[in-house]
Amino acid sequence: MQHEDQYYIIGLLENDHKVIQKIYSRFSAKVKRYVLNNSGTEDDAGDIFQESLIDVYNQAKYKNLVLTCPFEPFFLLICKRKWLNHLKKKSTVQVTNNEEDLLSIGEDVFQLADKLLEEEAQSKLYLSVFEKLSERCKEIINLALTNEHQEKIAQQLGVTYGYLRKKKSECIAGLIQMVKSEIKKNDEQV
Repeated sequence: MQHEDQYYIIGLLENDHKVIQKIYSRFSAKVKRYVLNNSGTEDDAGDIFQESLIDVYNQAKYKNLVLTCPFEPFFLLICKRKWLNHLKKKSTVQVTNNEEDLLSIGEDVFQLADKLLEEEAQSKLYLSVFEKLSERCKEIINLALTNEHQEKIAQQLGVTYGYLRKKKSECIAGLIQMVKSEIKKNDEQV
């Protein structure tokens, strides 16, 4: 579905001075800051900004670019990747193929969404398995995840440091085994 920011693309195609001025005023400082913070100069930032605008224009004119997301992250991503390519060319290794990269931005978003969904499913699995552990194991693992020193945690629990290490190891091993078992069970159901 076309995003409301498509007017930026139309403005570029029609050489609309107001839209182009808006792009410069809204995004040039962000591009400049990014390039300066990543080993570039103001001239580099200006070049990257211009080249990225030309890329967007070419995508719109020759590939019928239709925005399905806001213009800002789309444009800033192009600038960032163009700058990374520039840096990599200095070391003779290219990071992305500019034109192909522009065409696959939407796919990147879907891949990221799929990855996030997968991570969310994994988190739910870990939490559900974690709840099946004994109260003592849950307590030990929760405390172990804090930045507290193990000696202090042992003292807090009223156990020796050696016991805590052994028990923590057993609890984590049990958790891992239960997770593996759940994954295997889920895979067999598919």
